[in-house]
Amino acid sequence: MQDSRQPTGWRKSSRSSNGASNCVEVGRVPGGAAVRDTKDRAAGHLTTTAAHWAAFITAIKTGRFDR
Repeated sequence: MQDSRQPTGWRKSSRSSNGASNCVEVGRVPGGAAVRDTKDRAAGHLTTTAAHWAAFITAIKTGRFDR
């Protein structure tokens, strides 16, 4: 039986490319999302609520983190 608190459906970021050193993966958790480093999956993952995840994605899309 699968633990419902464990992230499922991991997928690589569309901004990551083969051979890139900054790849992340996003997975689903009940009521939110999880993020982990593709290169070091054993290090664990960060989880967040759906509302915080949506705010983060909006900030990325509107250029808030652009240099």
